[in-house]
Formats: sequence, C-alpha cells, structure tokens
Amino acid sequence: MKDLPDDSFHVFDTTLRDGAQREGITLTVADKLTIARHLDDFGVGFIEGGWPGANPRDTEFFARAGTEIDFKHAQLVAFGATRKAGVRAEDDPQVGALLDSGAPVITLVAKSHDRHVELALRTTLEENLAMVRDTVAYLRAQGRRVFLDCEHFFDGYRANPGYAKQVVAAAHEAGAEVVILCDTNGGMLPGQIDAVVRTVIADTGARLGIHAQDDTGCAVANTLAAVDAGATHVQCTANGYGERVGNANLFPVVAALELKYGRRVLPPGALEEMTRISHAIAEVVNLTPSTHQPYVGVSAFAHKAGLHASAIKVDPDLYQHIDPERVGNTMRMLVSDMAGRASIELKGRELGIDLGGDRALVGRVVERVKERELAGYSYEAADASFELLLRAEVEGRARRYFRVESWRAIVEDRPDGTHANEATVKIWAKGERIVATAEGNGPVNALDRALRVGLERIYPQLAKMELVDYKVRILEGKHGTESTTRVLVSTTDGQGEWSTVGVAENVIAASWQALDDAYAYGLLRAGVEPQE
Repeated sequence: MKDLPDDSFHVFDTTLRDGAQREGITLTVADKLTIARHLDDFGVGFIEGGWPGANPRDTEFFARAGTEIDFKHAQLVAFGATRKAGVRAEDDPQVGALLDSGAPVITLVAKSHDRHVELALRTTLEENLAMVRDTVAYLRAQGRRVFLDCEHFFDGYRANPGYAKQVVAAAHEAGAEVVILCDTNGGMLPGQIDAVVRTVIADTGARLGIHAQDDTGCAVANTLAAVDAGATHVQCTANGYGERVGNANLFPVVAALELKYGRRVLPPGALEEMTRISHAIAEVVNLTPSTHQPYVGVSAFAHKAGLHASAIKVDPDLYQHIDPERVGNTMRMLVSDMAGRASIELKGRELGIDLGGDRALVGRVVERVKERELAGYSYEAADASFELLLRAEVEGRARRYFRVESWRAIVEDRPDGTHANEATVKIWAKGERIVATAEGNGPVNALDRALRVGLERIYPQLAKMELVDYKVRILEGKHGTESTTRVLVSTTDGQGEWSTVGVAENVIAASWQALDDAYAYGLLRAGVEPQE
C-alpha cells in the first residue's frame, strides 16, 4: 500500500457490488479487476469488491485481486452479513468466507428496521443486536477493520427511532469504526437526512457514514446533507450505477467535496482524471457514458445560446461554475440556429480556425448555419460537418477529395425472404473516373463499401476509418406523405471520432451526404490536401 488516504474522511466506492445490481450490467471477474484498477487510480479510499462466498465470481475476484492488483490508494473491502440468529460468529460459514477473502476491511450489513428484523430475519430485536455485537467483535479480534451498514435505517428510524439508534450503538460499542446509515429505499430528502444524522451522532457518539439510493433524484444531495450534518464516510458508485434508478454518483460527490467544500479527499492531481475514469468505467460495463452527467458529461460545459456565448467570450466563468479542466473535461461551443457571432468565433477558436475578426465572414457563417438548420441540419451534433462548412467559407471553396458523377443503391427482395443490397458509385478523383460496385447488409452499408472500393487505392488513409454509429430521424412532413430525413454518422480512425450530418427527402440520399462529409473530414484529419 503506497499512499493510504487520510483516515479522517472516507470515500468508499461500491460499484463492484451495489453498482453491479443495475439492470443491464453483468460484470465478469476480469471486468471487476479492471474497474478496481481504475478506481484505485482515481484515489478512492475503499473499494467494496463484492460478497465472497455468496457466488463463485466474487470469491474468485478476491482471490485474484489480492495478487493481481498493486493497490496504491485504496483498501479492498469484503461485504457480508452479520452472523445468523442462534449461531456463533466463529461458526458461521459466511462470516468465515469474509475472513478467507483476505480483505483488510469488512463491511457488515445489519437490519436496523424493527419490522425487517421480525419479518425478514424472523428473530427477536434483542437477538439482532447480539448478532451485530458478536460479529463486529469477532472480526475485530481477527485483526480486520469493520464497518457496519444499517440497512433501511431511515425507514426504521421513522418507525422506531429508539431501536434504530440501539443498532448503531451496538455496532459502535463492539468496535465498528464507522456505522453507515442507509437510505435503502431512496425515499429521503436532504432536510430529513440532515436532521436524522445530527440526532444520531449526538445520541450515540458513533462515527457515521451515508449510503444513499437515488429514487427521489436526491442521492448526491442527500450524501452532501449527511456530510453537512457530520458524516465522515460517503458510499457511492461510479456514474451512479445501482439498483432501480441507482446510487449516489461518486463523481459529483467527490467534485463537490473537493471544489465546493474545499475538502481534500483524493490524491493531488486525481480530480483532473475524473472525466477519463468515468468514461473508462462506462466502457467496461458496456454502457454509453451519460452526455449530461454533471462534471464529466460531454455536455456538462457545452454552450448553445448566443447570449451565453457572448458572455463566455468575455469571461468563461460567467456561465460556468468551475473551470472544466479541473475535472478533466473541456468547454464546447454548440453551433445551431440559436448561434450568434460570439458562438461562431468561439467555435472557430476551439477548432483552431482563425476568423481574423472578419465580421462579414462571421455573419455569413451565422446566416448559413441558420439557413441549414431551418432545412433540418443539426450542427450541434455534427461538429465535423460544421468544420467543413466553416472552412469552406474561410477558404472560399468546399474541401472536395472526389467528385460524384452518380450513385445508385438497389435493394432486392428475394422469394425466400432474404434481401440483397448492392450499390454502384461513379466518381472522379485525382483526374481519374472510377466506377465501383459493392454489396452490403443494407443500402447504406453497400454505398459505404462501394466508396471504399473506389477510393482506398487513391486515398489509403480511408482504410483506417470505420463507421461506428448511424442514426436516422424523420423530421416533420412537408408535402402530404413526404417528409425530411436527417442522418447522423459517427466515424473513427482509431485516434478520434467525429460526427457528420446529411438531410434529404429520403434516407439513402441523406446518408450519402453524411458519408461524403465523413470521408472529407477524415482525410482532412489525416493531412491530405483536397484534389477537386
């Protein structure tokens, strides 16, 4: 262990246990090891790895984590229950599994709601207190740090505050370092959390933590309210993953503690890695990163309104609560029909295009954008298409790497129910007329392949490019049953990703426009000079 955090405040992550209960998330042992490394890099103090003995995957994770991960900041935590009613702690197999995990820290879960004790555990209130005392004391005697989660604490406190506090006191007196109050149903509000935490601290003297679910949309606020009331241990999950609607999100909680409260809870420089860590974990769990997540979402510091852009041009702090670089994010200017001159100038600066204070040029771009958006284009979602439009105005001509003579896509419906998709393109590039045909699993895929067949010999850079996303939206109808179609295409070259847009009265024509821009922008990125 190279850099243990200050023990006066705990950032405790439970992504690998509670976060993994989110619908749509299934973690392999390899996934859990990868996420644990990311969390340790981020600098959390504790990583709850799962429930050893409850399933083979968690048991294997603890066996491997101890030897395969060189933890620099975090301590590994095993989760489990107090002893069963009527069984000695040292004789309970699941308590033994917690010790066998080798984890230096153990979090026990205990019932703190009297009805849960009687109906779920089917034991007496006094036996439940003995289960807490015995298990905590036994694990402490084995040299383990022990935390205790009071499940359903706030609901239990509402029903029987005296008993809920007895559970806290029993754990504290038996040696639990922290007793965590859990809003298991996620139904509490910040003011209620504040009042209860203050009372429980005053009445028990225990060190308290908070575990908040997000069913009211208040998990982060509830966590911070508990801190205001004296809690010094916060349990969170990366990106707010968790059962039902999720848990308190690790990233806004940590950012608030560091940037708003001035409390150092991460190693120096770690906060600047937050956006990268958030997105990396999202990739491991195979969920698209939330674009509108506070602090780390790609839209967290994106500005669209012309009024905002005018102010940001003077001082970015006028419409941003922090400098995005402090959390590893960046400011983005969105170009749309709401854009004004300031938006275009700032976007040009972001793209590295010097507009030279040319008011007439900027004015033309503003009008061009508004005209195109009226026709159905969306440049806030297609930065690459906007950059091509902007460069065309600045340079006085569009960047063209090939000229289209014609293209055709055919879909053949066969008697056996299958379909054949074929496309033919006739193009000119570097003075050469090229005719290329290809098949695909759809007409757009066939067009993409035909273009590649025709152009990769002349532009070998295209071989590195790959379409990674394709979205179609039908816009409002205009002439009876006719409608306008907008297509957004995302492309990567392995080093970066860009989006382009096409609009037409049919999906194939709109797709062709988006593909045309995608190739042009990719070749621009590759440093290829236009030939047409």
